[in-house]
Amino acid sequence: MPSQSLSSLAKFFLFLFCATANAEAPTRYLIVHSDDAGMSHSVNIATQDGLESGIVSSASIMVPCPWFKEFAVYAKAHPKYDYGIHLTLNCEWGLYRWGPVASRDSVSSLVDPTGCLWSNVEQVAAHAKAEHVKIELKAQIDRALEFGVPLSHLDTHMGAVLCRPDIVDVYVDLAVEYNLPILFFKGMPPELGKEYPALASQFQKSVSKLTERKLPLLDNLLQFYSGNIPEQRKQKYFDEIAKTPPGVTQLIIHCGYDNEELRAITDSSLRRDQDRAIFTDPKTLMFLQDQKIKLITWKQFREQVSGR
Repeated sequence: MPSQSLSSLAKFFLFLFCATANAEAPTRYLIVHSDDAGMSHSVNIATQDGLESGIVSSASIMVPCPWFKEFAVYAKAHPKYDYGIHLTLNCEWGLYRWGPVASRDSVSSLVDPTGCLWSNVEQVAAHAKAEHVKIELKAQIDRALEFGVPLSHLDTHMGAVLCRPDIVDVYVDLAVEYNLPILFFKGMPPELGKEYPALASQFQKSVSKLTERKLPLLDNLLQFYSGNIPEQRKQKYFDEIAKTPPGVTQLIIHCGYDNEELRAITDSSLRRDQDRAIFTDPKTLMFLQDQKIKLITWKQFREQVSGR
């Protein structure tokens, strides 16, 4: 073979090598999302700290809770951050209770004999009428809008909106009615299908409705409730984040300060304090940058990523 041909061939392979080396790997996007804003003063200030740290990129608000107004005032004053509604159909704490936003007589199937929301998801599934669910959840969204909260999405407290097929329908229909993304997936996560059979039964129909409205769908979800040893909990987060595949993953955390107020409400105050500490730590931001993970908000997900 002539030397000129060898030179041309070598240049061709060098070009291929350089093009491959310089090609960008598929992007891993991460929404670090803090649940339960509005639940208490401790949770509110910890969630605000998380947002202002630049690591927490999204939060959702429990409108029926007593401390909703405090966080709503903050959200209106800080519209650059990402705020969803944590659609709430139950009230799980023994001594710290709340009722519906709508009048009790209009949503009577959602309240227990004391007038508070049912304690757990099983009770919601057993008692709630879908038409009452819709009234209450619309009241929660509308109240947030009346307070001037700039909404980015909707999600669900303890998965209560996924407890029955007709309630899943309400959840998806609210996304369409308010033109807001919801916590939902492109493909059915096997573990969620087992935990929420109602979600599995409505999955393809729901995806079609959301896709038709061009509402974005997550690729993956991470959340961890266990672990009280700070370094072990932090390592668990880092290990799982490092394994996230390309696409958009939401990581759900719960921020709080381990103070007297939060300890009086829940036995999770220490874990919430650890989440706050981990996701306000500049070292966590450095870790995400080293992993080449791009932090995004739900607003960015809708405006930029879903159109990729």
